[in-house]
Amino acid sequence: MRWLTFAIQNTMRNRRRSLVTVAIAALGTAAVLVAGGFALYTYDALAQSAARNTGHLIVGQPGQFTKDEDTPLQWGLDDATALAATLRADPDVRQVLPRIAFSGLISNGDKSTVMLAAGVEPDSEFAVKGPFLNVLAGQVLESGASEAEVMLGEGLAKSLKATPGSSLTLLASTTDGALNALDVRVKAVFSTGVPDIDKRLVYTDIPTAQRLLNTKRVSTIGVFLKTMAATPAAQARVAAAFPKLTVQTWLDQAFFYQAVKNLYNRIFGALGLIIGVIVVFVVTNAMAMAIIERTREIGTLRALGTLPAQLMRTLALEGMVLGGVGALVGALLAAGVSMLLYVVPVQMPPPPGSSRSYPLNVTLDPAMFAATVLAMVALAMLASAWIGRKTVHMPLVDALAHT
Repeated sequence: MRWLTFAIQNTMRNRRRSLVTVAIAALGTAAVLVAGGFALYTYDALAQSAARNTGHLIVGQPGQFTKDEDTPLQWGLDDATALAATLRADPDVRQVLPRIAFSGLISNGDKSTVMLAAGVEPDSEFAVKGPFLNVLAGQVLESGASEAEVMLGEGLAKSLKATPGSSLTLLASTTDGALNALDVRVKAVFSTGVPDIDKRLVYTDIPTAQRLLNTKRVSTIGVFLKTMAATPAAQARVAAAFPKLTVQTWLDQAFFYQAVKNLYNRIFGALGLIIGVIVVFVVTNAMAMAIIERTREIGTLRALGTLPAQLMRTLALEGMVLGGVGALVGALLAAGVSMLLYVVPVQMPPPPGSSRSYPLNVTLDPAMFAATVLAMVALAMLASAWIGRKTVHMPLVDALAHT
């Protein structure tokens, strides 16, 4: 404690220089924490979006994930109702949603265009997933409709000049290779926020999709869990219960999430490294100036019997004080920015390929804050000790004669 007191008193000798050093360390720490918090918020948002889209677990035939289909639903699941009932018995499962993925043509009589369609259970799909679609006109699908209904992406509806209530025709190959057509009514127009997807995407209910494809199968079953953390354990249980099926997690199909995470890790990792180097150089410069001014003092302390190790400890503690105070101030500043963004929302512009903006938020992660503060303190201490090693080992005569 005595050496720490000496270190604090030494940093107060030149308050202006110490204040500048602390300010730069604080800004560097705050920049690292704000950037890291933004990255963590982005990771969590993308992970939740991916899991909400496919389910935390995706159950299907092995060929569904590894092979191309020669005919629609070649690798589909039979008796999906019984399988879904068994999956719902798991205590971690919140909901089980079968899904049919197929493609074909959609026509308004004058114009036909390619569609990418999904057959879903409407009541559960839109209740469990939440507001993953922005309904622009009409109402979402409901089970038990008296006629076949669809929901169209905004771009597709514009291409076909379709509005809620319009009549269209779906055309697709059946499971036995024949061509089938089915008249449907438009129930709603929606937007996913991705224009390229909105130009092709169609939602319908599972009975309509099965009637069009002439089958009772479904493509996959999405399993929605109560928490993200339960995914690995639930995957192991489901895989053990159905050894002939493949059980993937949301991460296995979250290609966009993985690409963004890899990119952000490199960007913010490089940013953190650059800021760390800047902080080291600032602390090194401040300590170098202080040591040059105190060379004769260090020589006097050596002549009075102070050991070089004790002087090195004092210099390292001075660096700890400068870096530690700066890091703590930076952490408080980053926390303030994070809370301010919740009070005063800021919208980020739409990312490439999307038409929907998103809120700018910064996650307050205790582990990241602790690691960043400790790293800044350690770097400051190492920089101070390294810059002072030559002076504390200088011959006494040279140190005392230094001007």
